[in-house]
Amino acid sequence: MLILASTSRTRQELLRNAAIPFQARPPRVDEEMVKEALLAEGHPPRNIADALAELKAMKVRDGDLVLGCDQVLDHAGALMSKPGTPEEAVAQLTALSGDRHRLHAAAVVAENGKPVWRHIATIAMTMRKMSDDYISDYVERNWDTIRYSAGSYTLEGEGARFFHRVDGDYFAVLGLPLLPLIDFLANRGDLRI
Repeated sequence: MLILASTSRTRQELLRNAAIPFQARPPRVDEEMVKEALLAEGHPPRNIADALAELKAMKVRDGDLVLGCDQVLDHAGALMSKPGTPEEAVAQLTALSGDRHRLHAAAVVAENGKPVWRHIATIAMTMRKMSDDYISDYVERNWDTIRYSAGSYTLEGEGARFFHRVDGDYFAVLGLPLLPLIDFLANRGDLRI
């Protein structure tokens, strides 16, 4: 049985929709503390996503396969996290509006406390220029959802209107590089194809 070291409803839905049996367990990781430490050491956003995914996979220890995932937004080399307040969400979206950024989605599978597979998807995202009024209204309408999303948007919802172009894996944008995970599980014989 695959253990998802996450409480993310979106990741759970992706696994359910792909008919991958799993149980979800929270990893109890202080993500912000780890991010701050890695940033202080000079790690790039891509490596931070990978390190957090691995840490989550390692935190839930049992005999099963444990999947840890993380996603970070890289805007001009700076890491952008989940917004703490609606005002921070407006500031993030204003900074991203009309510009490009990269989203790094990392997944690590651990078995018996050791990583046995990892994948990092990098998605290039190009945003349209949006008006200040639209951004404010969007945040007000969608705060309950976007507060859990790096960059303050959800591509699977109204946030799709922000984008001119998305180059990369749609599932990874949602937080889980699903197709590479399916390949890994199928090649091991853990998933019947």
